[in-house]
Amino acid sequence: MRIAFDGKKAARNMAGLGNYSRFVIKSLARRFPDVRFDVYISRKGDSRLLESLREFPNISICYPTHPVLRHFPKLWERYGIPYELNRSGADVFHGLGNVLPANIRKARNTKSVVTIHDLIFLFFPHTYSWIDRHLFNIKFKSSCINADRIIAVSQCTSKDIVKYYFIPKQKISVAYQGCDQRFRERCSDSFKAEVKKRFSLPDRFILSVGTIEERKNAALIVRALREIPEMDLVLVGKRTPYTEEVEKTAKECGVDRRVHIMSDVGSEVLPAFYQLAEIFVYPSKYEGFGIPVLEAQCSGVPVIGATGSCLEEAGGDAALYTDPEDAGDLAGKIMQVMNDRQLRESMIERGIRYSYRFSEEVLADRLMEIYRDVISR
Repeated sequence: MRIAFDGKKAARNMAGLGNYSRFVIKSLARRFPDVRFDVYISRKGDSRLLESLREFPNISICYPTHPVLRHFPKLWERYGIPYELNRSGADVFHGLGNVLPANIRKARNTKSVVTIHDLIFLFFPHTYSWIDRHLFNIKFKSSCINADRIIAVSQCTSKDIVKYYFIPKQKISVAYQGCDQRFRERCSDSFKAEVKKRFSLPDRFILSVGTIEERKNAALIVRALREIPEMDLVLVGKRTPYTEEVEKTAKECGVDRRVHIMSDVGSEVLPAFYQLAEIFVYPSKYEGFGIPVLEAQCSGVPVIGATGSCLEEAGGDAALYTDPEDAGDLAGKIMQVMNDRQLRESMIERGIRYSYRFSEEVLADRLMEIYRDVISR
């Protein structure tokens, strides 16, 4: 069997779709050493991001060979990839980042699969420019129509695809996301102490990880903090204009000295942040899956998520869930976890156990099951 991937995000994105792409490719290559995996990349990105892929003998990194296509990546994606798929005889091409090449049907003997992560731009249109919303909608919808199979990263995303793009339900398969193995590994006490000192972390803190944008709803945690005097809040993520609203809310609530926003936390120290935290809180109003919830449970931290999207799929019955508009409800649940040692220990134990539903092996087996089913049809 020969499986090909769109590797653009794997080569250029350090987080998000880049992490997902690298995780999927490595998981499959490790689990199925007899299968050939081709990763198509239109132009060279950050070579460090691809080092982990090059370790596998059954993975090939494929760049444009024609000199013209090397200088025009859009032409390569539109015409070069279908040509290469016909030439190589790939059984399946998997678009890992919401889109497929526009001419994917020109690859006559290759089945196409696309992963749709979320339709955030439809739910929070005011956070995107008009042109971005328009382009995303065209690309996502056409990819769903052209694909032989759509992979949704949650049941919630699957329902959104059916509702907004009128795609037949039977064309969609759900395959949950996973997270890096390093979140399951315990950091040494000395390393945690080093990280705590380096970033001046407080002794006791609530942690939330993710881009600090409106839908992630960090201001809700800030408002809840008024009722939790003995705790600080650490927000780890890229700053956006919404960050100013979070800081303004913190000042209005009189908790600004207890709110720490950090945008320069590398992936190599992030597991220590989770393991140093008292509680992980993620009150996002909309997610495709919610990987930080999984990272926290793998790290042995009790999790509080929000109702309304897919976070109940990511955290299962091991987490607690709050109304994303009710700061009092969130504060009550945080206090409940802090004050009930038995509940806390139960959440940690159940969270670790639940997280194995999203292990590398489970994801790889599920994807291979989908590939084989698509090929057989």
